[in-house]
Amino acid sequence: MKDYYKILGVNKDASEEEVKKAFRKLAHVYHPDKSGGNEAKFKEASEAYSVLSDKKKRAQYDAFGSVGGGGTGTGGFRSAGFDPSGFGFDFSGFGNAGFDTGDLGDILSSIFGGRRVRRGRDIAVDIELSFQESIFGVDRKVVINSKFVKQKEVSISVPPGIDDGQMIRLSGHGEILEGGVPGDLYVKIHVRKHPYLRKEGYNLIMDLVVKLTEALLGAEKNIHSLDGEITLKVPVGTKHGTILRVKGKGVPYNHANSGKSGRGDLYIRISIQIPDKLSKEARKVVEDLKKLGL
Repeated sequence: MKDYYKILGVNKDASEEEVKKAFRKLAHVYHPDKSGGNEAKFKEASEAYSVLSDKKKRAQYDAFGSVGGGGTGTGGFRSAGFDPSGFGFDFSGFGNAGFDTGDLGDILSSIFGGRRVRRGRDIAVDIELSFQESIFGVDRKVVINSKFVKQKEVSISVPPGIDDGQMIRLSGHGEILEGGVPGDLYVKIHVRKHPYLRKEGYNLIMDLVVKLTEALLGAEKNIHSLDGEITLKVPVGTKHGTILRVKGKGVPYNHANSGKSGRGDLYIRISIQIPDKLSKEARKVVEDLKKLGL
């Protein structure tokens, strides 16, 4: 006989919330579509949860070590009409999309008395964003039109700082089955490249070419940032490869856990332009500098 309490890792006096929490944790780890998942352990945990989350089944299990039909262990459980191999979930293709399986507990908790909850298919769409939209976020509307869903318009709120290739999940916007659980909508983001800016974490990076005289004597350069034009001061004696920082001109962030919000920085890497040819006058100046040890 299987020990359902041991499978979920809870005590026999565990509350309903503790049982649900334990299952969520195991489902997140063992779901077959997750990296490193384990289908056998996922089914085992689902079986244990379906019994221990129902008061009547749990009481019968505690008293007789079985559920339904007077059988023992898994046999008695299957006789109650539960088939852990057929939930109707279709998450294929999204195993690496940052999918959160935590809501499986809510779905499985409705599987009682031999009634199986069917789940609609998930639907995937693609949208393209400008670099600026990906940095600051944007609200978009997409039209869904597939063989699983009649044409409808869905509003999507794209968060700031999203990366190319990331997926946004909209729960319940997939295929709808009568008497079942709707599938989800997955939106894959494609970000157009910026002519000179690139994103690294919460920071923005760019290269700036300056003349040799500007590097030696210092200069002020006008930079076109995502916030508009800013003036950058190039210090006297700036070396090739020097990185200058403009604070607060990077990617917006909002950390829910810490409550901190703000923006990253803009980093500008200096590249000194060396002329291919020198005029006679320029050559003489350089030779004079050479005599001075420069």
